[in-house]
Amino acid sequence: MDSENSSAVKKNEGKEDEELTNSMKKLRFEESSSGSGQAPVSNFKRKPVIVIVVGMAGSGKTTFMHRLVSHTHESNIRGYVMNLDPAVMTLPFGANIDIRDTVRYKEVMKQFNLGPNGGILTSLNLFATKFDEVVSVIEKRADQLDYVLVDTPGQIEIFTWSASGAIITEAFASTFPTVIAYVVDTPRSASPVTFMSNMLYACSILYKTRLPLVLAFNKIDVAQTSICFGVPVLKTAVFIQWMEDFETFQAAVSADSSYSSNLAQSLSLVLDEFYKNLQSVGVSAVSGAGMKDFFNAIEASADEYMETYKADLDKRRAEKQRLEEEHRKENMEKLRKDMEKSRGETVVLSTGLKDKDERGNAMMDEDEEDEVEEEDEVFSEDEVGIDEDEDEEVGRFSF
Repeated sequence: MDSENSSAVKKNEGKEDEELTNSMKKLRFEESSSGSGQAPVSNFKRKPVIVIVVGMAGSGKTTFMHRLVSHTHESNIRGYVMNLDPAVMTLPFGANIDIRDTVRYKEVMKQFNLGPNGGILTSLNLFATKFDEVVSVIEKRADQLDYVLVDTPGQIEIFTWSASGAIITEAFASTFPTVIAYVVDTPRSASPVTFMSNMLYACSILYKTRLPLVLAFNKIDVAQTSICFGVPVLKTAVFIQWMEDFETFQAAVSADSSYSSNLAQSLSLVLDEFYKNLQSVGVSAVSGAGMKDFFNAIEASADEYMETYKADLDKRRAEKQRLEEEHRKENMEKLRKDMEKSRGETVVLSTGLKDKDERGNAMMDEDEEDEVEEEDEVFSEDEVGIDEDEDEEVGRFSF
């Protein structure tokens, strides 16, 4: 009898070892099939070029977008227009994809009790959750398009520094050549200090997005003739000279003795290397001057994207994939160790929610036990009374 029991135990242990071995082999097979280390096939397309237009409030960004759309129609350039500003009342141009058709800006403000900027940011966040569908639409029409012109919210920081803005930018950059067009208000940048502030913001956008950036000095038709706050406004060529010649900008800054001018003078040497990575053109959204130069700069930036920025993007993507692969291997190794310890049996994980439920069930069981005890006590008292009555009745009759 003992020998039969021992043989049955050995047989069960052998069966468990065999099941554990099969489970481990299955895990290794899944790991090798899913983690082959091969990069996913890229659907990257050379055309169309994505042009994301950003700019400070009042820089003429929307009017500039209108001029770009008009130029594409006049020059038989195949363009596709997208509006990402949910708060704009009217658009001077037709948009193929409009965020206002998907998200109601005022309803978002009412529903979430938000202000104007919070409403714009939340609307952009909601739209970003479905942005893969937008990319799919453009991919289907890629062979029929040369450019995709994207208008962003007037509050530049809402797009450039938000998570939704990063999602939209990276979604474009991972599929098409993408260029940032930063619109500068030329008359308001006549002061060297204001010019340096614009360049600092352009620098932050460049290193935040890691994409080619084109500086579009807008309103050159006004800058050539007007006077701003009593100061003669400089021509666009002077801005280009400030960017290319460090000493010229130093001479312009030295005319002002304020603290901000000293800061601008110190930063100018730091940004001298930064200027070499920028394309800059003078444009007029009203007259249409400089449109050809702008699109030439966009094409040059798209070529630069293919040569430099795409390689950096692929490198970052490969690094992200490597980290995910390492994390997955660590999880697989932990799973193997858990299976070896449990010998293939089911492992029950303890969570805070489960413990809470167990404590609640234990308290309910205690309450039920108390109720049962009280019922037993009441029932026993009634039984005692009945027994006493029966004894009295029995005492009256003699058998």
